Amino acid sequence: MTSTALLVIDVQQSFRHRPYWQEAGLPAFLAALNRLIAGCVERKVPIVRILHVEREGPFSLASGHVRPMPELAEYPVAAEFHKSRHSALVGTGLETWLISNGIRRLIVSGIRTEQCCETTARHASDLGFEVDYVTDATLTFDMKHPDGAPVAANEIKRRTELVLAGRFAKICSVEQALERATA
Repeated sequence: MTSTALLVIDVQQSFRHRPYWQEAGLPAFLAALNRLIAGCVERKVPIVRILHVEREGPFSLASGHVRPMPELAEYPVAAEFHKSRHSALVGTGLETWLISNGIRRLIVSGIRTEQCCETTARHASDLGFEVDYVTDATLTFDMKHPDGAPVAANEIKRRTELVLAGRFAKICSVEQALERATA
């Protein structure tokens, strides 16, 4: 059994229907994630799709937007889970699936860098999984601090790397994560 799995978290159409949606980082994110997916397919690393679901709005199943973004490469889905919390490990059955499939290392990718991806990485680390966090294969958006100061998406990504590195995850490039997946 393999010991690594790629988590593709919340890369779904729902985000395009939120007021904070920004296309700026999308092309680079999709290019990195699609390289990561292709590398995992080539190495036979299982890929787990996780979709965020809420009762109402663009994240509800009724909206029709809870589906992968069309620019995302197609890949064999080893398992799919719907989540309603920030961590993909809360109430989804993902932890049980990972353990039953001998997975001990997770490659984390998806949307949003500092929210569902970071929370899942922290939670997975606390559960004893090794976590490779591929920041280039995550996407977030510019935000405003509560004091009104703008915070750029690249600053949020750097802050996420800072708080995860060495404590909850190994920060990896696409190539490093793929190398580690088959080491």
